[in-house]
Amino acid sequence: MDGLFGSLSGLIGDNPSLMLSAFVFLAAGTIAFAVMGFVRVNSSVSRRVSGALMGSPAGEGKGQNALRVSSLKTAQKLIDYTAKYYSATDTGNVKLLQGKLIQAGFLNPRAAGLYFVARAVLGLLFFSLAFFFVPEDFKWSTRWMLIGFSALVGYYAPSLYLSRRISANRKEHQAGFPDFMDLLVVCAEAGLSMEAALDRVGRELADSYRSLSANIHMATLEIRAGRTLPEALEHLGDRLGLEEARSFATLLQQSTELGSSVVDALRVYSDEMRHKRLSRAEEKAYSLPSKLSVPLILCIFPVLVVVTLLPAYIRVKYHVY
Repeated sequence: MDGLFGSLSGLIGDNPSLMLSAFVFLAAGTIAFAVMGFVRVNSSVSRRVSGALMGSPAGEGKGQNALRVSSLKTAQKLIDYTAKYYSATDTGNVKLLQGKLIQAGFLNPRAAGLYFVARAVLGLLFFSLAFFFVPEDFKWSTRWMLIGFSALVGYYAPSLYLSRRISANRKEHQAGFPDFMDLLVVCAEAGLSMEAALDRVGRELADSYRSLSANIHMATLEIRAGRTLPEALEHLGDRLGLEEARSFATLLQQSTELGSSVVDALRVYSDEMRHKRLSRAEEKAYSLPSKLSVPLILCIFPVLVVVTLLPAYIRVKYHVY
């Protein structure tokens, strides 16, 4: 120790500020090396624990990958437990929720459990953020009202997102279903079977209507797996959430049972779908004047009134002629 002080005094001299800086540097270096050693030991222990959880010997594989896999397994177990719990307690609402998730495009079997976990996590997250960021200058009742409102917003945020996703997919399905029927008529007139026509049309619509194309592809996979065409089309209508798709499944089933021409039935139904799309466009066009009346009354008419009456008011007020 005396030798260390002697060497430091020889290098630095008798300047007390430099001596203090040297001691601070040594102390910081010692703490940094201690922290680095602790982190290294902790990482090695975590790697061994993850290896034990994964069933591999210590030292084999990468620790970060093992930790990631174990974390994913833990999250999946939590999601599965949540889904089983809610399925056992409220079967009807869970089935309804699964139908909504399918219509929104979430086809994962764990989607319901992930939905419930997301509601709980977002509710707690928004509650925590509001608790720490709402100023304490507010009244006690007002502050806790804002915190409770933030928690409710976080809790119902997945429901709002799910509703918006379903609405967007339904609009896409409504816009693309007449094109789907037109292409199906062309394929049927060309001599393709209904299964081959569905496969071909699904691939053709992939660039324009992705969600509709994915659902049609699922219908073709169901047919290849052994389901009948009416069953696959009924499931397609449930996934799309359109009454037109359900009517299309019923039309094909009745045409097959009665022995009528499927091509003629498809042509008539395709014309009806085009007429329905034209009717929706005309309805939007006719409703445009009533929708424009509100911004006109609130924004345009007050400006016109001011521009028209302000010169007359100035002339009467200040006798300017």
